[in-house]
Amino acid sequence: MRIPNKAETKLLEPFKTIPLNQIFVPISKAEFIQATDEIKLAKVVGFDTETKPVFTKGEKSDGPHVVQFSLKNKAFIFQLHHSNCKKYLLQIFQSEDIVKVGFGLSSDHKHIYNKFGVKLKSVFDLNQVFQKKGYRSQVGARASIAIVFNQYFHKSRKTSTSNWALPKLSNNQLLYAANDAYVPLCVFNELGLVIENGQLVD
Repeated sequence: MRIPNKAETKLLEPFKTIPLNQIFVPISKAEFIQATDEIKLAKVVGFDTETKPVFTKGEKSDGPHVVQFSLKNKAFIFQLHHSNCKKYLLQIFQSEDIVKVGFGLSSDHKHIYNKFGVKLKSVFDLNQVFQKKGYRSQVGARASIAIVFNQYFHKSRKTSTSNWALPKLSNNQLLYAANDAYVPLCVFNELGLVIENGQLVD
């Protein structure tokens, strides 16, 4: 099956994204504990990472710099430069009880292992669902919203290639990161998918 291109999706009604007032950036230990507890209770969360781009030949990335999780009504943006972050992030990464749903997560696996020395557990890549439906190429956030909701999800290339290592992210960065995690959760729920023991239940 053919994936709708960007020009085609732009003709559709806009997808309602998660707003700025529902995006939370934990900083203190108490805020990281609260965010982690809410993520654990959710059981299934949207997931993605952002990394400061590398433009110089031979330069190696030390990303990810941002890890984002989305629930049905809010998103959490974890900035890795915070000293309180790592302990709680590892709890989520290594939990088999929290299903982390996203698109094209192979690079995220690699970057997280290189940075933290741990493997992500209980991760579900939605591309395998679309492959079963006959889509040969990888289906990302924009295309999946067009296919599943018949709506348009805008993604800014300028924001995607911005500096994700900044101590304070811009509102555009927060919205971009949060919705990159929110979209896969919405698609997962709309398709009525169920995960048991790390496997998709048909």
